[in-house]
Amino acid sequence: MNEFKNVDVKKIANIYFEGNVVSRNISLSDGSIKTLGVMLPGNYEFSTEKKEYMEILSGEMELQLRDSKNWETIKEGMSFYVPKNSSFKVEIKKLVNYCCSYLDK
Repeated sequence: MNEFKNVDVKKIANIYFEGNVVSRNISLSDGSIKTLGVMLPGNYEFSTEKKEYMEILSGEMELQLRDSKNWETIKEGMSFYVPKNSSFKVEIKKLVNYCCSYLDK
């Protein structure tokens, strides 16, 4: 899916890492929340409260989940899950556009 219809968008952006990661929260008609964002090249670490499903819409990154010693290359068209109450590290190689879905299960 390349677009969302009938959504509410928060006007204020979420800004992290001195503006190198920026996202906007959207609420869908079914009550689910997503963020649409951009990550500029660099190294970042994120924590999760809920389970997250990350779709990489463009760009390239290296990913390391908290319980893994291995790094994995993630590119445009790929996705991954992050468990709730966890963390993950990314090294952004090429500007990344992403969609993050927050899951209750």
